[in-house]
Amino acid sequence: MATELNHKNFPVLSYVLDRIPSLTAKSSPDVDRSSSSASSSKSDPSSSSSASHSIEIVTQMPHLAHPDVLASMTNAIADVSQTRSVLRTLGPRPDHETVDKARARLVEIDASLSESFEEIALSPKDSDVAEKEQKRREAVEVEKTWYNSILKLNELHESYEKLLKEAEERLVRIYESAEKNAAAVAEEEAAEVEVNEEVVSILQQAASENPIDRVDLSGRKLKLLPEAFGKIQGLLVLNLYNNQLVAIPDSIAGLQNLLELDVSTNFLETLPDSIGLLSKLKILNVSCNKLTTLPDSICHCGSLVVLDASYNNLTYLPTNIGFELVKLEKLLIHLNKIRSIPTSIGEMRSLRYLDAHFNELNGLPSSFGMLTNLEYLNLSSNFSDLQDLPASFGDLISLQELDLSNNQIHSLPDAFGTLVNLTKLNLDQNPLVVPPQEVVKQGVDAVKMYMGKRWVSMLEEEEKMANLKDEMDQTNADWLTRTTSKLKTYVTEVSDYLGSTSPKDPYLDQQL
Repeated sequence: MATELNHKNFPVLSYVLDRIPSLTAKSSPDVDRSSSSASSSKSDPSSSSSASHSIEIVTQMPHLAHPDVLASMTNAIADVSQTRSVLRTLGPRPDHETVDKARARLVEIDASLSESFEEIALSPKDSDVAEKEQKRREAVEVEKTWYNSILKLNELHESYEKLLKEAEERLVRIYESAEKNAAAVAEEEAAEVEVNEEVVSILQQAASENPIDRVDLSGRKLKLLPEAFGKIQGLLVLNLYNNQLVAIPDSIAGLQNLLELDVSTNFLETLPDSIGLLSKLKILNVSCNKLTTLPDSICHCGSLVVLDASYNNLTYLPTNIGFELVKLEKLLIHLNKIRSIPTSIGEMRSLRYLDAHFNELNGLPSSFGMLTNLEYLNLSSNFSDLQDLPASFGDLISLQELDLSNNQIHSLPDAFGTLVNLTKLNLDQNPLVVPPQEVVKQGVDAVKMYMGKRWVSMLEEEEKMANLKDEMDQTNADWLTRTTSKLKTYVTEVSDYLGSTSPKDPYLDQQL
């Protein structure tokens, strides 16, 4: 659940919450009992994961073990445990696509109500019409309440995640102070932003008659990219890898001919909406930043062939990403926090390479099987979140390499044996029942053969049942034919009798 902290995402916060029960009686009397109870369940000494995390974090941050530091941190996060106990009762967070649909439906409902209000205002007064309209409005309000509850639940989870992030940041600041790094941090913050002399030289050259089509400013410790860069009209390749950029200027939209943009390994938390104007961009690398979302405008980069958004904090992808990035061949989204893949991904018919390992995926859309050109797929290390694969998975006819390790998959899809081009398969660390582990250990060919035979048996059983049904239908039809024939004979005999001129039997006439 969303209330269960991930040690990787909130290492310091998780450690301190695990320690709260042991501190409550000694140095943290203000922390309420519900907080202690909630945390004690996470700090269960039988949990090897928690113990391993504790050893690792203390090794990296040894001052955490100091009682004074730990007590100070405990007092700083009392609000987290209180909020978590409330949020547990609200259920899991809805995925991004569900939220989008809820917003869209609310807009449709409001528009419909507005139209009906105008019609009533213009039409003559009629009590029956007014009563029907009132009932319709009441039904619509019930529907609106449902969609609003989805949006509200999403907002509450967003607020909770923000609270966790702020708490983690507070703890980090406390630790840095304990290590007496405040002076170094202050010195860094006080330092004035300087534009590298090389950047000035590049801009001067661009202003001259000498055209520039390639700029490499990787590893220059740049903190700022001047707006003037957007005026280098002929630029084809811009490499800003491994700097200290916190933002990309909107003026980047001026690079109309840009083919490659690398802003990986920086401190970017957002991308400008203007990036969607780079219509010729083919390669975009935004990996190793602090991005929590990709702007919807990125879908307008219709020429993209490679998109690398790995090593960020993404929780979802734009809903329409598949409808517009139809030329995309390589998508890298691993090491994020993505919970669901949008349905539109099935429209990426050119996609050949997809790496989504180490996320929080809880499944794949049924449209996933439409990726018939996909050759490489890595869905490993989604851990307890990924438990099933869609039935359409067997339609990935071009798939050659597949990694499903470190998940909670119990059964492979029935049509898995139809993946005839599959040559590399990793199913380690899954509680597989179908196929059984002894088959998995024999390798990819054994798995395909087992699943193929199982699929054929299922098809034969279905055919047998269909034939049996046909036979039963035919038997029923024969019986109906015989019955109908007898009935026709009886009717004919009665008709002959009634039409006869011979004397009639009064008793028989009475019966008829």
